[in-house]
Amino acid sequence: MTTLSPPTKGSGVALPRGPRPGEPSGRRRLLRAVRPGPTADAGGAALYRRWWLPWLWMSPAIVGVTVFGVYPFLNTLLLSFTDAKPLGGAASFVGLDNYTRMLGDSDFWLATRNSVLYALIVVPLMVLLPLMLAVLVEKNLPGIGFFRSAFYTPVLASSVVVGLSWQWLLSDQGLVNTWLQKAHLIRSAIPFLSDSWLILLCAMGLTLWKGLGWYMIFYLAALGNVPKELHEAAAVDGAGAIRRFWHVTMPGVRTSMMLVGTLTGIGSLRVFTEIYMLGGSTGGPGGADRTLPFYIRDVALDPLTGNAGYGSAVSVALFVLTLGLTLLAQRLTKEDEA
Repeated sequence: MTTLSPPTKGSGVALPRGPRPGEPSGRRRLLRAVRPGPTADAGGAALYRRWWLPWLWMSPAIVGVTVFGVYPFLNTLLLSFTDAKPLGGAASFVGLDNYTRMLGDSDFWLATRNSVLYALIVVPLMVLLPLMLAVLVEKNLPGIGFFRSAFYTPVLASSVVVGLSWQWLLSDQGLVNTWLQKAHLIRSAIPFLSDSWLILLCAMGLTLWKGLGWYMIFYLAALGNVPKELHEAAAVDGAGAIRRFWHVTMPGVRTSMMLVGTLTGIGSLRVFTEIYMLGGSTGGPGGADRTLPFYIRDVALDPLTGNAGYGSAVSVALFVLTLGLTLLAQRLTKEDEA
């Protein structure tokens, strides 16, 4: 029978060794592996930093997100399965009744149609118009700073103030109708604020006018990263300004376009102030222009007839619609990058 002798020092076999002087023991090495922290190679203050210190600095943000984001979302999800009232009181569990009622509610589908239509019209225009505006004001010409400031001014104004201004401009006796009548272009006032479709279109115009300057800043930053050599090479090849815009500028800012489209889509699904200021507290004649946030306010917050549980169910539906739009935008972005 052959016996195995223990490896010797010079046999080439690694021998297990104990901790060297000053080296942490096996238990301390195990704790260090489980609980990450600075290694001995780290220098300066990092060597003495505790593992929980980064979490301490992040704790205010974590608490804020939890209190104002996570908790309201979970509470809304829980309320959607109850018949809770807006002023509180006893609430009973109703299961999926709110969601069943929502699917058969014609007012809900009308609000969903308005929100989706709002997004389908506003998003493409908000992606392209600020880009063209940024191309116009990108060049360093005398006095160009004035135009940049003028285009950005509506962003600084309050949505309520802008809505009141547009209400004054578009009323039957407002500046637009008065000017058109004096120019003999129309005989009677155009019902901008009384026709359901015109109210919706005017609200879209208000959203575009107020957001152009904001997203123009996004594109100005992106245009600075487009190599000038590409424009020069395209110009040498005989490409005009329009072809350079479609084949050089737009591919160079594609990522920013996807970001603007995502932000604008989310904002379009959440629009409320524009409809309220132009269509009144009813959301247009007979509530024909109500969007989903407007409908949630009507069904959930009325102190007499409101149903917070049903309003929460509609809020969950709005969240699912917004999440689907965001995931679609991310997928399109990945496909473009591939």
